[in-house]
Amino acid sequence: MKKILLTSAGFDNKKVADKFLELVNKPVEEIKVLFITAAAVEVDAIMVLPACIEDLTKVCGIKVDNITVYDMHRLISEDEINKYDAIYMCGGSSKYLVERIDEIGFKDLLYKYLDNGGVYVGVSAGSTCGCGRYETGLNFIKNKLQVHQEKGSNNGPITNDDEVFSTNNQAILITDNTMEIFE
Repeated sequence: MKKILLTSAGFDNKKVADKFLELVNKPVEEIKVLFITAAAVEVDAIMVLPACIEDLTKVCGIKVDNITVYDMHRLISEDEINKYDAIYMCGGSSKYLVERIDEIGFKDLLYKYLDNGGVYVGVSAGSTCGCGRYETGLNFIKNKLQVHQEKGSNNGPITNDDEVFSTNNQAILITDNTMEIFE
């Protein structure tokens, strides 16, 4: 079953963090996260990485020792990725991130991971690489996604035709049965 959260700003909204923990459905002390920093190629994005770690450690209570940083400079194996309950894809350059995903062949591996019950959390570029903006992106949804907006799209179901605008308090939840914005 697909379990995907696309966010502008990670777990700024506690309801988004709670939904993440619900999707993982495991005692927090056992949750293991693959923390992907590949999109953080500019100083502004690098400066946000500590806040992203705090989303996992302080907001959710995940142990630091259960978080592994991965920069996507090599393709990890299916066995390696399946050791993790969740993937947290950080923000930065969407274009660069999509290029890395395509170059190392990460998309097929990620789709298998999701089919096996893994959870994907996108933050900013980690979310926009999952929409229909890039032909070689992850294409979780066909919609174009605009993150960090002052006014977001209405909460509730979205169709494949809508352009989606997401505030820092909203998230898109994608499962096999739903595709909705919530706050």
